[in-house]
Amino acid sequence: MNMPKFRINYQPIKLTMSQDYNNPAFKKLLQKLQEESWQLELLISGFAIFGLFTAIEPIFDSMREAQNTRQLSVSVIYTIGFISCAILIFNLMFHVLLRGLWIGALGLRYVSGDIDYDVLNYSPKFTKYLKKKVGSFDKYIGTLENYCSIIFAISFLLIFYVLAITFSIFTIVLLATYVLDSDTLPGWISKGIGIPVMVFICFGMLITFIDFITLGFLKKKKWISKIYFPIYWVFSFITLSFLYRALVYNFLDNKFGRRLSLILVPFYILAAIMTSFHYTKSNYINSNLNSSSIMANSSSYENLLMENKTFTDDVIIQSKVITDPFVKVFMLYSENIEDRVFYYNPSLEPDKDARGLGTDIVITSNFSSETKIDSLRQEYLKTINSIYTIKIDSTTYNNELIFGQNLKKELGFETYIGTKELREGKHLLKVSRRSIVEGDTTYWRVARIPFWYYPN
Repeated sequence: MNMPKFRINYQPIKLTMSQDYNNPAFKKLLQKLQEESWQLELLISGFAIFGLFTAIEPIFDSMREAQNTRQLSVSVIYTIGFISCAILIFNLMFHVLLRGLWIGALGLRYVSGDIDYDVLNYSPKFTKYLKKKVGSFDKYIGTLENYCSIIFAISFLLIFYVLAITFSIFTIVLLATYVLDSDTLPGWISKGIGIPVMVFICFGMLITFIDFITLGFLKKKKWISKIYFPIYWVFSFITLSFLYRALVYNFLDNKFGRRLSLILVPFYILAAIMTSFHYTKSNYINSNLNSSSIMANSSSYENLLMENKTFTDDVIIQSKVITDPFVKVFMLYSENIEDRVFYYNPSLEPDKDARGLGTDIVITSNFSSETKIDSLRQEYLKTINSIYTIKIDSTTYNNELIFGQNLKKELGFETYIGTKELREGKHLLKVSRRSIVEGDTTYWRVARIPFWYYPN
């Protein structure tokens, strides 16, 4: 009986060049890309600088607004974004400047070739010195090329360093908030495990930073490296260093890269110092003074906030000159205000605090729970009005604060005070809050806002 014959054809699997990084063709491609990378660098730098200059002002404004309203988590996010933008703008502009110089040097070399010291006809002393210090023009062009390429690469690496520091601090905050200060975890976990882990994270953060600034000193000593390796392994995940580790070690194995990395540090320190300088016009007056009986800051007046695009103070009124039959008082909301409400009325504090980052996606809606929240809001406002007191000059007003928004769509509390009994001229609005210190009730100053009343 003849059995059927089957023939199996084996086809070789062809790997792409990105998978077979040892392929000579791939190395040749990389070499070609390296030689032409300056075009991509300039293209990316140009678009990036334009986008960063467009984005940095809104990010800065959002950061200041989050700081002003004391939204810690939002403020941290915008602060990271602002620092990242500032670093990229500084580095990429420096890169474009050097690339422009490099292109100019190439054009000059095309016209006049290398430096001919004999044509200069300087004295032997200067000729010998210049040949040693300046050297070949080609060497100068090659040095500029190295600086440009490394600065472009390190620009984006620095963003990862900012994120690494942020995530390290964020890990400590999360551990302290949800483990050490947790009321739901048993003590043997929150203290018995939480404290050693916190010590390990803090100690590891310090050791990792020392290894970073010493360019890997702890990895070089055999007995120290064995102790440091577990710390390095943990922090490689916390700092996301596994994403950019190849870039770091490529810098460190190159003498030129190490030198430039160290040179850039003084530049950043100098840039930070330069931005701190300002001109002081007076010994007694400056724009940062809060409103008081002798100072009218524009951040306390709603109409000036919209005109000058300044940030809302804790308490604002509609304008410096009141012509209406009322004074509109708006108190900006902050998480500190809600913390005080919970302190004076613990029944309002929810089992799960909803403040912070969240989502607008709602799975179910419960009518009874909405009704309950409305009643709690009434109690919330009642507590607010028991904490804060409003006066004009020496007269106390019992106007009820309710939820509201100002013209900038910021959340807060507002009320209206009639001006029928006010005389014409200057007045001082005073807002105070109740505070209990060692059993004694005191009142802390929240805001003092001067205004002038001149009815139409």
